[in-house]
Amino acid sequence: MMLLLPVLNCQNTDAQMKRARDYGIEIGILRTGSYNAITDVPGVKVGQVTLKEGDSVRTGVTAILPHEGNIFQQKVPAGIFVGNGFGKLAGYTQVEELGNLETPVVLTNTLSVPTAVAAVIEHTLSQPGNEGVTSVNAVVGETNDARINDIRGRHITTEHVLEAIRSAAGGPVAEGNVGAGTGTVCFGFKGGIGTSSRVLPVTRGGYTVGVLVQTNYGGILQVNGVPVGQELGRYSFRTTVNEYKEDGSCMIVVMTDAPLTSRNLKRLGSRAFAGMMRTGASGSNGSGDYIIAVSTAEELRIPYSSESIYEQWHEIRNDEMDLLFQAAAEATEEAIINSLFAAETTKARNGMTVEALPVEKTLEIMRKYNRLKER
Repeated sequence: MMLLLPVLNCQNTDAQMKRARDYGIEIGILRTGSYNAITDVPGVKVGQVTLKEGDSVRTGVTAILPHEGNIFQQKVPAGIFVGNGFGKLAGYTQVEELGNLETPVVLTNTLSVPTAVAAVIEHTLSQPGNEGVTSVNAVVGETNDARINDIRGRHITTEHVLEAIRSAAGGPVAEGNVGAGTGTVCFGFKGGIGTSSRVLPVTRGGYTVGVLVQTNYGGILQVNGVPVGQELGRYSFRTTVNEYKEDGSCMIVVMTDAPLTSRNLKRLGSRAFAGMMRTGASGSNGSGDYIIAVSTAEELRIPYSSESIYEQWHEIRNDEMDLLFQAAAEATEEAIINSLFAAETTKARNGMTVEALPVEKTLEIMRKYNRLKER
């Protein structure tokens, strides 16, 4: 019998309860938002559905909404940066061409992308005001959870995706073995969903940058600059440089209330990718690493129809982007580390067990390198 778990936006009760910052791992120089989550960006909501059945089904859906209104009627500026394009990101070309997003962003597993696209289309067409809509650009990202999940069974249904969208809420976001991160593996340990945020000083606009990640990739784990993977003896190429490397993917969603159009959002996404690199990723050949960056600024929303032939807006100058770049890199790095700290050991199909990051050993290593602020 399928266990369907809509995940409320609170800390996952099945996960390790503390986040990296709770242990004294403070990444970067900027302060976090109230929840240290993507939902610190005003109006952003997250909904998740987790599927678990026996020892073979470990998968799910995570939906991120930039605002609570009709997104198709009030589109938002967006840009997509591709770190490595081995992936199946639906909706990419229209975002690249037009520079806006018109649906929620949905994350799931690789073979469930078509199902999720169909669900996002159904959600959009059913909204009041969209009765005449005949074209929808659903944006759906994925990572491949086949190591843990019976991915060929394609257990995700349109109703699961619709439930994730319907249940989306603000506040704390569940991390680890939840939603689209239920069946993922990162640096050889259990990966999952992670999130973090950064807030700029009022003198620099006071804007918030929030990040949510779905981690499912390999490399040589670093935590705040410390070579944790090497110290633990768990990393790609450990036995020999000719050893087959662990491929995988990382989906990164960046939301900000800073007024940015698609060009600078794509630039912001590239700095989020830099944050991923700081964790020890190498962007391997089979890794699908995509960053979807969105501005939620109300003054930049793009109406589906207008009597004016002009779009009018103001946006942050290029010279003022540096601190936003810093925020994106820091929040991405911490979101990835949070996904590891929150995840729990998982028994998977074919008798496989994927162990969680050993937190206590990791903390000992951090102390060894004097990179832990004792609480």
